[in-house]
Amino acid sequence: MTQYRLNTPVAFIIFNRPDLTERVFKEIAKAKPPKLLVVSDGARINRDGEAEKVAASRTIIQRVDWNCEVLTNFSSVNLGCKHRVSSGIDWVFENVDEAIILEDDCLPHPTFFKFCEEMLERYRFDQQIGMINGCNFHFGKKYNNDSYYFSKYCQIWGWATWRDRWVADYDVSISQWPEVRRKGVIFENFNSKNDAAFWINLFDRTYSNEINTWDYQWFLANLLKSRLNITPCTNLISNIGFGEFATHTSSYDILMNLPTKPIIFPLAHPPNILQFYLADKHTNKICFNRGFKVKILSILLRIYSRLKFIFHK
Repeated sequence: MTQYRLNTPVAFIIFNRPDLTERVFKEIAKAKPPKLLVVSDGARINRDGEAEKVAASRTIIQRVDWNCEVLTNFSSVNLGCKHRVSSGIDWVFENVDEAIILEDDCLPHPTFFKFCEEMLERYRFDQQIGMINGCNFHFGKKYNNDSYYFSKYCQIWGWATWRDRWVADYDVSISQWPEVRRKGVIFENFNSKNDAAFWINLFDRTYSNEINTWDYQWFLANLLKSRLNITPCTNLISNIGFGEFATHTSSYDILMNLPTKPIIFPLAHPPNILQFYLADKHTNKICFNRGFKVKILSILLRIYSRLKFIFHK
């Protein structure tokens, strides 16, 4: 494929992993976006050497050598995952109408950028669509000849969306949640009581600040609007950030370092905007409310990672 030149802004969320930041930056540089918006949290005062790692990650952005407007939103203090990412994306959409968003551990395939750009343009005014996912967790399985399908799930390892969806609906505190829970509205979005209970528990814990995250809030916002999300037929993002220094992905997992594969252009569009229930059922078992086999495999991988760490000390 001839190298694709983007017209869409890219938001790059970085922190304290300069090695990963550099790898992802190199892929962004190949796409040469006209605008790069960089969000960075500040170092934690109780972590030795973290300030230097944060500074080194930020320095990588100075390597932009193409015609590009670079905007930065660097926090001088540590806000944490929940408030730094959410406030960073708020800032992104104060500056642009739509964006492709990558974190420092989400390594994109080159075709990811063109896919996102085409989807952002095609569904720009269609409020049925909440976002574009970059991940596909079906391990190469295809269900039909379409280039993508419509999912209720939000996958934030490389994604894209529009200002109007984010600004209108995102609420980091999910202040509506007690009322939504009381009315039982959430049950309408899931196929079983077990799945509903799983997500109610996560939203409860997010609302009470037990979970330091920003993404479940985005999923809830899209659920409450009955929006669907675009998922490519092939995986376009590899999460390279699993390990002891990660915030949420510190153990080995079946989703770590998944291989990417190019999506083929021109795209074959689904004939209707309808949720693909079969694909979503698989995604749920692999990523969220995991089935027994996936849980066992994940446990074995965690044991392996721990033993590997012990014997390499």
